Amino acid sequence: MHHSRVQPLQHSRLYLGVAVWLGCAVAIVLPLVWLINNRDWGVALMLIMPVVVYGLMRLGRRLERWARAPAR
Repeated sequence: MHHSRVQPLQHSRLYLGVAVWLGCAVAIVLPLVWLINNRDWGVALMLIMPVVVYGLMRLGRRLERWARAPAR
């Protein structure tokens, strides 16, 4: 079976997409969780958490589409 050069590129794009998503998730969620835990007014931030989670899910789907797109 012949291995093409596209396969390693696909895997590296997928790994890069996962790494970007994880970095964004940590950069967004960690400060929000810290504020919710340590500030009296932070409890109000719980109201925006569903929007944040939805945004992270959308970002994950976009990154997956980008990673699985055929190489040009």
